[in-house]
Amino acid sequence: MSAIDDLIHTVARLRGPGGCPWDIEQTHQSLCDCLVEECAELLDTIDREDFEHMREELGDLLLQVVMHAQMAAEEKRFGFEEVAHDINEKLVRRHPHVFGDMSLDDSEAVLAQWDKIKAAEKKNGPAIDENGPFKHLPPMLPALLYARELYKQIIKKELPAENVIDAEAIKDKSHGLTEKEAGHMLFTIVAACRHAGIDPESALRRECRRVQDEVSTRASEERQRT
Repeated sequence: MSAIDDLIHTVARLRGPGGCPWDIEQTHQSLCDCLVEECAELLDTIDREDFEHMREELGDLLLQVVMHAQMAAEEKRFGFEEVAHDINEKLVRRHPHVFGDMSLDDSEAVLAQWDKIKAAEKKNGPAIDENGPFKHLPPMLPALLYARELYKQIIKKELPAENVIDAEAIKDKSHGLTEKEAGHMLFTIVAACRHAGIDPESALRRECRRVQDEVSTRASEERQRT
């Protein structure tokens, strides 16, 4: 067996009957904070060019991939083999200048071709409304920054958000708010989430998705009426 096969077998054992109670209890959602933490730790080793610990952190990040694939396999959705297959197919498909007969002279041309192929591919995730109000909102932002940008666009574009967000509560809490008080409020809610067993990053990310979806739907309905 290869090292990756050994890892897949170990994770399956941890999740299986008689395995580790903590690992068995985990879900895709409960591991979100772990995934963010592992990415941050890897980035730190890269910034410091600490290659000894980079190897370790890459392994920790790989564990997250294997864990999610294992849980998906248990749900009869997909497994690690399918994950590896899909990314390999994507790499081959998006590099016709390497695996095909196309010729591209520089990295700028490569990126342009990559974007062209990407745009033509069918997306498995939620479809992006090219006419929607949030089409330029970067999805990779941390939840706190994403929430700030989401609210900024709602205000700037005067989007229909009545009863979607609590405008009165926002106005009330922002009146005379100082940076120190804001920091205290944020820390308090994060600490409360810790006691309640809630991942604040995931909770805020899901709330952002709810607000974005509802406001986008209303904006689309308004466009159709005009």
